[in-house]
Amino acid sequence: MPDLFKFKYYLTLNLSVKQHITRIASNCFYHLRRLRQIRRVDVGEDVTSQLISSFVLSRLDYCNSLSAGLPRTSVEPLRRVEIAAARLVINLGFRDHVTPVLKQLHWLPVEHRIKYKQCTLMHQIHTGRAPLYLAHSVQLIAESSRRPGLRSANIADYIIRRTRTKVADRCFSHAGPAAWNFLHDCIKLTTDSNRF
Repeated sequence: MPDLFKFKYYLTLNLSVKQHITRIASNCFYHLRRLRQIRRVDVGEDVTSQLISSFVLSRLDYCNSLSAGLPRTSVEPLRRVEIAAARLVINLGFRDHVTPVLKQLHWLPVEHRIKYKQCTLMHQIHTGRAPLYLAHSVQLIAESSRRPGLRSANIADYIIRRTRTKVADRCFSHAGPAAWNFLHDCIKLTTDSNRF
């Protein structure tokens, strides 16, 4: 029980997820070191890619929407993990350029993975497949009593709540609709999750 109180106290003082990101990065680097030993056995790229997807990328994607709106320096450890994973899959040297490899593997950069997760959650809200606590945190512009006759009421946009601080900009009720409203209308109106 005292550890729980320590965590709450730490969270209220700092309001940062730096320790969480550091822990994820260290766990991922541990698995990458283990997978490097398997890669030496001359396992193919497909097998290595599947192993990295299950052991490393799944950890990067788990709850990554908490990292929304963080400065680039805070997300940098996760970006380094992704680069190291791409180097391991293709068996690149330390000085080789990684961006073409990420495109070849069809891996989104970490910042875009976070946006993709937010948009996926918003898509689930829009299609009615999300939990109620998420659905109640956002509101369609069309459902707003203040904007009944506007043209924007016909579009599948959500109200972006006004905030006063950068920390409040990271909450889902602001960051989720901001990411969703940026999408093209034909993507927003897609009801099939696989096509989305």
